[in-house]
Amino acid sequence: MANLNDLLARAQKYATDYLEQAQKGSVVPSTDAVTALAGFEEAVPDTGFSAEDTLDLMHRLGSPATFATTGGRYFGFVTGGTLPGTLAANWLSTAWDNNSALQAQSPATSAIESVASRWIVDLFGLPSDCAVGFVTGATAANLSGLAAARSHILNRMNWDVEARGLFGAPEIKVVVSDEVHVSVLKAISILGLGRERIVRVPTDDQGRMRADSLPELNPSTIVCIQAGNVNTGSFDPANEVIRAARKAGAWVHVDGAFGLWAFVSPQYQELVRAFLEADSFATDGHKMLNVPYDSGIVIVRNRESLTRSFSATAAYLKNSASDMSNFTPEFSRRARGIEIWAAIRTLGRVGLARLVERNCDFAKRIPAEVAHHGLSTPHNVVFNQVMLVAKTDEETDRILRAVQNSGVCWFGGTVWHGKHAMRISFSSWNTSEDDFASTIRAIRLACS
Repeated sequence: MANLNDLLARAQKYATDYLEQAQKGSVVPSTDAVTALAGFEEAVPDTGFSAEDTLDLMHRLGSPATFATTGGRYFGFVTGGTLPGTLAANWLSTAWDNNSALQAQSPATSAIESVASRWIVDLFGLPSDCAVGFVTGATAANLSGLAAARSHILNRMNWDVEARGLFGAPEIKVVVSDEVHVSVLKAISILGLGRERIVRVPTDDQGRMRADSLPELNPSTIVCIQAGNVNTGSFDPANEVIRAARKAGAWVHVDGAFGLWAFVSPQYQELVRAFLEADSFATDGHKMLNVPYDSGIVIVRNRESLTRSFSATAAYLKNSASDMSNFTPEFSRRARGIEIWAAIRTLGRVGLARLVERNCDFAKRIPAEVAHHGLSTPHNVVFNQVMLVAKTDEETDRILRAVQNSGVCWFGGTVWHGKHAMRISFSSWNTSEDDFASTIRAIRLACS
C-alpha cells in the first residue's frame, strides 16, 4: 500500500512540472506523444499495479499528449485556464470527497456554495432571491434554465409537467436565433421541446438576433437570446426582445456561456445591462472565470420554477430548502461552487474586471496586428472573440493549419456566412504580453 503523503507529493510534483511545461513548451502534443497513448491499452490486471506505478504511467504517457490549455497561448473553444487558487481549492475539496447534494451530507461545501451563489447574483446585479445552481457547464445550465421555463409556463396553464409529463400537455413555442448555440438545441431536445419545432429568427451581419423579425409571442413562449455569440462575441438586442416578451407574457432565457461575465467589468457591463430583465441565465465558470473543468452556473429569477423542476424527497434524505439538489439535475455531485468561490475571493471585484478587460483588449488588438498580412476581420470585435479570414477559403485553411502545426499557439476554425474563418478566443488569466506577441509572430509567419 502506498504511503499517502509520498503519493500526493509525487502527484504535486508531476502537476507542477506539467504546469511549468505548459507555459513554455508547445501548445500542441506531438504525433509521437499521441501515438504513445496506445500504452494505456492493457488488459484488466489480475493483481493490480501500485498507485505509484499507475500515477507514473498517467504522467509519462498522458501529460505529453494533452493540449496546453492551462498555458497562455491556447485560444480554442473559449477555454479558460485555471487560476492557482481554484486549482488548490479543487484539490482540497476532492480530498474532502463530500457528496454536496444535501446540507445534511456536507455542511462545509453547502456553506461555501451558498456564499458563491450570493456572490454571483451580486456581481451580476440580479435580485438577491434568485435561485443559483452549480452544474457541469453551459449545456446543463441551459437545460436547467429551460426546464424552469417549461415548468413555469405549463404550471401557469394548470399542467403539472413534473407529474404528468408532456403527453397531452399544452404546446410550448420556443424561439431562438439563427445563431443559436448547439448547447441550447441539445437542451431543447432533452426536454422534449423538439429541436425541429423551434422558431428561428434571422440574424444581422454581426450574428445578433433581429428583433424586428420576432414572431408573434404569447404566454406559452420561451425566447432564447445570446449574450456573446460563439463566433463574433456579439450580444443580442436584449432590450427590444425582452420588451416584446414582457408585453406578451413570454419567458426569456439567456445563453451567456462567456458573455455574461461582462457584468463584472465597468467597461463592458453596458453590453449586458438590458439582459438583467430576463427570467433565466446560463453561463460557464471554466471560461472567463478560469476555474477547472467542469463548471456551469444556472440562475433563475423564479426560484419556485427551478426547484419544482428538480427537487425530490425521500424519508431518508433529510432535505432542506437550501440543498443544492433542489437547483440542479444531479443528486450525487461534487461541490463545483467551491472553485467559483475561490476564484471570486482571490480576485475580488477589481481582479475580475481586470481579467475580463485584459482578454477583451487582446482580442481587439488582433485585427490591426495582422491587417497588412492579407487577413481581415468580418465583424466588429466587441468582447473576447475575433475571427480572421484570408482572401480565399483555401488560404484561410492553409494559414490555420500552419499556426496549429507550429505549436506556438492554437485556435480553431469555423464557417461564417459561408466563408472559412479562423476563430480566436481570449479567456485565460495566463495570457501574457509575451504570449500575445508570440501568437502574432506565428500568424504573420504562417501568412508569408
